[in-house]
Amino acid sequence: MATRADNEFMTRITPGTPAGALLREYWQPAALSEELDSARPVLPVRLLGEDLVLFRDVNARLGLMARRCPHRGADLSFGRLEDGGLRCAFHGWLFDATGQCLEQPAEPAQSIAHHHLRHRAYPCEERNGVIFAYLGRGTPPAFPAFDCFQAPEAQTFAFKGLWQCNWLQALEVGIDPAHASYLHRFLEDESMDAAYGRQFRGAAADSALPLTQILREYSRPTIRTEDTAFGFRLITTRVLADARMHYRITNLVFPNAIVIPMSGEMTITQWHVPIDDVSCYWYSMFTSFGAAVDRETMRRQRLEHHTLPEYRPITGRANDWGFNAAEQATKTYTGMGMDINVHDQWAVESPGAILDRTEEHLGKSDVGIVEYRTLLRSGIRTLQEGSRAPYVFDAATAPAIRGPIAVDAIGPASEQNDVWMQRDRERRESCGWARLDE
Repeated sequence: MATRADNEFMTRITPGTPAGALLREYWQPAALSEELDSARPVLPVRLLGEDLVLFRDVNARLGLMARRCPHRGADLSFGRLEDGGLRCAFHGWLFDATGQCLEQPAEPAQSIAHHHLRHRAYPCEERNGVIFAYLGRGTPPAFPAFDCFQAPEAQTFAFKGLWQCNWLQALEVGIDPAHASYLHRFLEDESMDAAYGRQFRGAAADSALPLTQILREYSRPTIRTEDTAFGFRLITTRVLADARMHYRITNLVFPNAIVIPMSGEMTITQWHVPIDDVSCYWYSMFTSFGAAVDRETMRRQRLEHHTLPEYRPITGRANDWGFNAAEQATKTYTGMGMDINVHDQWAVESPGAILDRTEEHLGKSDVGIVEYRTLLRSGIRTLQEGSRAPYVFDAATAPAIRGPIAVDAIGPASEQNDVWMQRDRERRESCGWARLDE
């Protein structure tokens, strides 16, 4: 149970807040690359409580800067892409991708005032369909050599979705392995033919046993954590019949990402990124270690549940997240359809915009949540004391931060998780590009 002050300390992320300062020390997803795939690649963005404008200039360079023109506050998201930058439509002031003012055309011809004017701007990097931004101090950190960043483009797919809740409760659903036996319980098993691109709908690796059946019939997992160079991993085991064990290894990448198995050959890296204190986007990068990703199928599946351009879910509080009592009685534990994203959305939105953690009663299965909150509070205080934020990598250390390994498999109960991790390394390294010797 957290105190009210502790809850505020962990959840509030707008400029000037302790948690906000911490999150700004890391690369954060700001948009999908596809959002700039238009004749006019200019996009208003709200990130960590700041109103920004993202654009791709005529030379394909990315720029991200404060949305209000520093002259008289006009909205730069309506600006003109021309002359190597973004030009305000009010008085024609021109800014390049770094925020440097290039022209003030209404000023006297001999004026050099624009040489000394740099608008607030942030570095951007593009990785496999996601545009990342760094809003922190000094030199941005290096990207670790994670699979989702190293994979060829054809082996990846990226998407996002809007949730109306604080980022922390959104993240915490991903480090709670026990919930899958209930929240994502399907009362009947489907054909494996329909499993592609859908989490918790296929079979565990090395088994024909449907994962839905495992989660449904074995609902008391044993969960433990192990520290890693990027945060921690969660090892979740369920003892099955015939002296077998279901092994599931997932990861918390500090400060606000998870890496989880999608199937025997695909993983999901997912960030929960604050828009402001009461809303967030989840960004998912799917990485395949087998065949190229069928992007058309995966995109179609997700657009069945989201509307563009905001990537807003079709279901939500206004329509009870699609709840159907007849379905709850016969098909799904929640009665909220077959898409597990909707289940998660209900779980994180229904407690309210910011969960009141003073009323929580955590149990032993919440080991990941307890460990994460400890890390989060420690990281915030470390930064407040003037030290470097934890798990920030530089060019020398980043190449060694690989994987992370994510496993969903069945095997003998006598085997340990390190055996399954090694098998997963060997299986995935056979694809030729993965660097899993973490």
